[in-house]
Amino acid sequence: MSNLHGVEWRKSTFSTASGECVEVARGAEAVGVRDSKNPAGPALTVTPTAWIAFIDLAGGASA
Repeated sequence: MSNLHGVEWRKSTFSTASGECVEVARGAEAVGVRDSKNPAGPALTVTPTAWIAFIDLAGGASA
């Protein structure tokens, strides 16, 4: 999977002030998801196609 070094990580606008959220970054070949409290820690990486499918299902779109 793609190296996510140097990508811009984003938090949801719904994130709480306590920082309990995830961050998402889009690389050339992968989308990364990580814990905002541990930015140096591991990131889950998925293909852009898998990420779109996840967002569609999480948002209530039918499969």
